[in-house]
Amino acid sequence: MNALELTIQTDFSKQMENFKENNAWRTNGFLFLALQVVILLIGLFFSRVSIFLAVPIAIAFFVCMSGFLVIKPNQACVLVFFGQYIGSVREAGFHWVNPFAAKEFVSLKVNNFHSHNLKVNDAQGNPIEIGAVIVWRVVETAKALFDVEDYVSFVAIQSETAIRSLASHYPYDSENEHETSLRRQSDTLLDLLKSELQARLEVAGIEIIEARLSHLAYAPEIAQSMLRRQQAQAIIAARQKIVEGAVGMVQMALSSLSKQGIVELDESKKAAMVNNLLVALISEQGMQPVVNAGSN
Repeated sequence: MNALELTIQTDFSKQMENFKENNAWRTNGFLFLALQVVILLIGLFFSRVSIFLAVPIAIAFFVCMSGFLVIKPNQACVLVFFGQYIGSVREAGFHWVNPFAAKEFVSLKVNNFHSHNLKVNDAQGNPIEIGAVIVWRVVETAKALFDVEDYVSFVAIQSETAIRSLASHYPYDSENEHETSLRRQSDTLLDLLKSELQARLEVAGIEIIEARLSHLAYAPEIAQSMLRRQQAQAIIAARQKIVEGAVGMVQMALSSLSKQGIVELDESKKAAMVNNLLVALISEQGMQPVVNAGSN
């Protein structure tokens, strides 16, 4: 079977490219904290003069307090102002942002998804079990939150779908060493899995770093039969190599005897010698002495 390119359905990704991540406005949190202290002192001063002046200052103080934001390394915060996406903050540190904006944190760390052992038919119709490990991370926070319902579940479902699609297009094993098969796990095959996963998860702002098969086996109901088949194929291949080597050795022996003139053999004696040598070289049992008692 020749390598078959998988058709990747990405119509839904083309229809949902509405959100593009952009940087939200922010300012230094420590600078604004100092400003808050000044506002607090002004509020305390006016509280002695007039309560009507102190109340607005106190309200402004507490409203501004909600704008402080702490971002850890490999973390982002998505800001939504009255239902409108206004940007994301990625830079680690202490910031002050729009105090009326709703905040939602997104991890930018590398994640592993280890799929279940999926049961699927390979390209030859044999039931097999296959599993994979997918290494991924979020690169577009706006897409991850707004273009899919739950990006973690989305990664899991789409990954298993891509693994099933890959397994159905290639055989578990192939007698031709140049033919792509699942058992050999060539770089081309793994790159194809990675490419399909990337195409499926692009809509969620996910980057696929690596994709590797973690489990591959025949289904239990045919495992014994396929094992016997593999053993038979291995025995046939070994026999072919033995026969090829034995024929070469017999040819070399006859050629050497003829060149050195050690003994003259007619066609019948050559045939008998070839038969004895092949039996001795190919047989799995120990060699038995053969005495040629023919007349001179």
